[in-house]
Amino acid sequence: MGTASWTDRTLIESGWYPPEASTPEKRLRYYARHFPLVEVDATYYALPARQTAAAWAARTPDGFTFNIKAFSLFTQHPTKVAALPADLRAEVEKTGKDRVYLRDIDPSVVDETWDRFLAALDPLRDAGKLGAILLQFPPWFPISRARKDYIVSCAERAAPRRVCVEFRNHTWMTPDNQGETLGFLSDHQLPYVCVDMPQGHRDSIPPVLAVTSDLAVLRMHGHSDSWDSRDIHERFGYRYNGRELGDWASKVAELARESQRTDVLFNNCYSDYAQVNALQLADLLADEPTNV
Repeated sequence: MGTASWTDRTLIESGWYPPEASTPEKRLRYYARHFPLVEVDATYYALPARQTAAAWAARTPDGFTFNIKAFSLFTQHPTKVAALPADLRAEVEKTGKDRVYLRDIDPSVVDETWDRFLAALDPLRDAGKLGAILLQFPPWFPISRARKDYIVSCAERAAPRRVCVEFRNHTWMTPDNQGETLGFLSDHQLPYVCVDMPQGHRDSIPPVLAVTSDLAVLRMHGHSDSWDSRDIHERFGYRYNGRELGDWASKVAELARESQRTDVLFNNCYSDYAQVNALQLADLLADEPTNV
């Protein structure tokens, strides 16, 4: 059980951290006393630094796990040229674009970017604290043979580190395609990321619960009526109520019975909503016969 980040400004302002947790180091240590898992989303926006990963490893207890969101370029999202390593930008700047897609970049630059991304995570891996690398694909990534091949290629690049896969295009989970998608992931032992999210938007995926490997992953995005908003409060300012969490406790217990490990991450990261809800769900699961 954990949350997607421990550093959000609104979380710090909420008062969830005590006054003495006044530095990034102290906040991470405090967070790790309450949760055994966290998801790092900052790595989507920029490559991590090896020394930062080493500090994370040093500041957390044995058994703590960091799931890492893949750099935006790898999941075919638009990526700021400025987010690339300085020595790789010259080649990319020839495109004349401020933001680039994977297709815009020479494969050798992509290879080097992957190598640096993975190498920066080595301190976590060496400490036994590297969890799954989250491949969250965009709404413009519909099901196809070529895209399935691309997912496998990402997993092969990351190996022996493991990845998990979250879709944001509904074609992967239509009634006609759901069996094919889950079968494909199972065949390659790739964890499917189950989601709870608002429905009716272009990136909505139905809340399908499925286990496709020994690891099950559930990400809780909330049910905001303004999911398309760029305002952080409107998009993520959703607090799950007791009835909703009670319903999810039984569902998480079922996932846990079908997997060796189950990661549950709350991504309703506004104020202390994610932390409060995660602790509430953990309490409910204490009464469930699971192996979470």
